[in-house]
Order: sequence, then structure tokens, then C-alpha cells
Amino acid sequence: MPRPSIAQVLVEATQLLRKAGIEDARRDAATLLANLIARDSTYLIAHAEKEVTESDVARYRSFVERRATGEPVQYIVGHQEFFNLDFSVTPDVLIPRPETELLVETALNLIPEKEVHLICDVGTGSGCIAISILHERNNALCVALDSSPKALVVAASNAARHGVSNRLHFVASDRFAALSSSHARFNLIVSNPPYVAEVTFSGLDREVREHEPRAALTPGSDGLSMIRLLLNEAPHFLMPRGHMLIEIGFDQNQAVTEIIDRKVWKLLDIHKDIQGIPRTVVVKKEGEEQG
Repeated sequence: MPRPSIAQVLVEATQLLRKAGIEDARRDAATLLANLIARDSTYLIAHAEKEVTESDVARYRSFVERRATGEPVQYIVGHQEFFNLDFSVTPDVLIPRPETELLVETALNLIPEKEVHLICDVGTGSGCIAISILHERNNALCVALDSSPKALVVAASNAARHGVSNRLHFVASDRFAALSSSHARFNLIVSNPPYVAEVTFSGLDREVREHEPRAALTPGSDGLSMIRLLLNEAPHFLMPRGHMLIEIGFDQNQAVTEIIDRKVWKLLDIHKDIQGIPRTVVVKKEGEEQG
């Protein structure tokens, strides 16, 4: 009995995913197969009649079944591209998203290319923000914090993969709790904190709501509690005139603007993402530390 071709297994997978209600069934089917056989989508088209081995068919069907339950493609294949780098991801970390690249771009614009720059990444997750910054700025050093030891394992693996481990120190910490403000002072603090409001969480896509780490998505209540804490605590860990960048939710622009203490911070901008949504808050600590 002949083995099925690439075209045949793709048709079968696409039909199964459509039946399961997966919106981009054909694309996801192709992505899963391309990753499985270590080829790109062009190869699948050019070699549609090529037979697929029995072992690959079995593995592919298990991948497709997982996707049909709503598990994100990125967790199934184990990686996601971010800022032109490939990052390992597991269910212990958020999947890096395009809108977060704006935070990296903003950070790079604030980092001089020659002077040593000290950075703190609060809630590093996969490490995608810190690693992307260090990959672009050889003069930068970073301390990356996360309350999840499992997330830090993923981040450390990504740091080694992209050659920045010698400039990136990981610390298990709930925000700044493990740091001493008398010793740890940074030029720049960056964070993509949990900011989804409790009322909004139930309306998230199934892939996000049921599979990504809840604690990294929502702090509960109005979604602003972690942002408030960062604004209150970060000044103690920033050098005078240091900057902080925070990613915020699509509808939090006005609320975040109102909770910024203008005696401590100068609001420089809230940059919009590729969809025109205010996404990255840029604040600057002026002069000596307040309070």
C-alpha cells in the first residue's frame, strides 16, 4: 500500500482542523507539516506528490489532533519568531507577539551604541525582549526577572541559543523583590506585564485563554494592578533620568495616563503599534529619586 503524499496528508489535516473550528486550518496544517519535516511552505507546494513516511504521518496526526483541541501552533512546534530571532516557547511562557516588538524598537532608540547600559526586564517570560535588545546592542547588560522558575529555564535556553548569556543574568523574583535598591540601579527598565482585565479574559481566543499561562496574561480586576506596582516601585531601581517602558492593553491608554505620578515620572510618549493602538508607554524619571 503506497504511503500518503504531502498533498494528501495536508488535505486530511485541513479538513480535520476546519471541522474543529480552527480559523486558518490550511495555514496551520501546512505550518505543522513543514516544521515536522524541517522544510518550508514552498517545499510543500513544490513537492506535493512526495510520500510521507509512516512515522512522520503518525507524528503529524498527533500534532494536528493537538491543534484541533485549540493548543497554539507555537507550543506544538516549540518555537516562535520575534524580532528576526527564533525563540523556544513552552506552555510555561507567553508566546511572543508582533506588537511587543515595538517595545524592543523603543528600547533600542534609548540605548546609546557605545556606553555601557544597564537594563532590567521585569517578567521576562521567554526572554524575547531582553535577548532581542542585547542581540542588537553589544554594550548592554541586563538583569531579567520572573517569578516562574520554569519560565527562567526557557529564557536561559534562548539566551544561550542567541549568544547573550554572558550579558544576561536571570533572577527568580516577583517584580523587584529579590533585588536591593541600594545596589541594583538601571538605566532602563522594560516590562510586558500581565494587563488583561478580568472581565476581558473570558473573551480571549480559546488558544490564549486555555493554553497560555494565566498569571502572565491577567492580574485580575481592572488589569492595571501590575502597571501600578511598576510605576510605584521602579523609581527605586532607576538611575536619575532613567527610562521605563511598559506594554499596555488596547484600551488602557487613558487609564494608564491618569495613574502616572507626574511628581515622579515624565510621560514622554505612548507609542502606537502596527494597528495604530497605543501600546508602549515611555516614562522618564527626572532628577533625584522622589519620596
